[in-house]
Amino acid sequence: MRYNTLGQTGLFVSQLCLGTMTFGVNPGPYAEAGGLLQSDADAIVRRAVDAGINFIDTANVYGGGGGSEEITGQALKNLGIDRHDIVIATKVEGTMGSGPNDGGASRYHIMDQVKASLKRLNTDHIDVYQLHGLDPATPVEEMVRALDDLVRQGHVRYVGVSNWAAWQIADALGVAERLNASRFQSVQSYYSLVGRDLEREIVPMIKAKKLGLLVWGPLAGGYLSGKYLNGTEGRRKTVDFPPVDEARGEDILPVLDTIARAHSVTMATIALAWLLHKKAVTSVLIGAKRLEQLDENLLATTVALSEEDLKALDAVSALTPEYPGWMVHIHGVPRRQLWQTGNLLAQ
Repeated sequence: MRYNTLGQTGLFVSQLCLGTMTFGVNPGPYAEAGGLLQSDADAIVRRAVDAGINFIDTANVYGGGGGSEEITGQALKNLGIDRHDIVIATKVEGTMGSGPNDGGASRYHIMDQVKASLKRLNTDHIDVYQLHGLDPATPVEEMVRALDDLVRQGHVRYVGVSNWAAWQIADALGVAERLNASRFQSVQSYYSLVGRDLEREIVPMIKAKKLGLLVWGPLAGGYLSGKYLNGTEGRRKTVDFPPVDEARGEDILPVLDTIARAHSVTMATIALAWLLHKKAVTSVLIGAKRLEQLDENLLATTVALSEEDLKALDAVSALTPEYPGWMVHIHGVPRRQLWQTGNLLAQ
């Protein structure tokens, strides 16, 4: 297991992170994504930690409004795992009740929910506290100040964000700098072989601002697991999330299958290994309902994809150029070549 620093911090997190959306009973259309009760969750956590994972991600809305956090905290206690050995990340912003202030990222909701999450997780601090989504009703300054107060109070060590656009994150980083407040250190975003949209704006922003990238949905809701190679229907029939362009996917799956067979592993393992080869990626979230699934995912850390493998996967899953990206590339060619040549000569 490799460990990477999170953003501009000295905190090391494992290259695979145990996602816990499978812990507890999720309501509505996401019910099939959950269902693990305490004993099964304990077994999953034990196997993950034994494999070197020191990073666990959850959210206040997982498991029916807190169930996942409760099971996660109890699992660490049941297994006798030292709190100091685990980096716990959770999220806030989702709706936790029927009232107008039971969701969002207002100071009111953040301060209320951090106390609830700490209690459910059975801990005195949260290592990485993330805004789960964008709250259009709350000013960025209010969100930034509230999160900074939690860091100063010791309830939270680092803060991050999930599912925001690149310009929104850059704006918040500017606000944090102006207010001398704690900045986001991580971005949790969807990224997979069939969902490379974040490479347009988010990845360049992450590199420029030196943020950590935490990847959710690396198997695209099971689409890259191998179940859909021959049109087999899985849980995506019930919950088509995240959205997949299946016309592009039909070209990607056979290539993924060929490379998986060459390495004697599953398609899911190769899909994860491809992400682990991306320099911008800090950690990839993996979720499992069975130990066999977890073991399959853990194998990704042992797979060394060749240059030919990576080129084949990159080519078949490449994004269609969009404006202004293609124009920026065209105009930047002469200067880029001059700059790169000069740097090479300087070395």
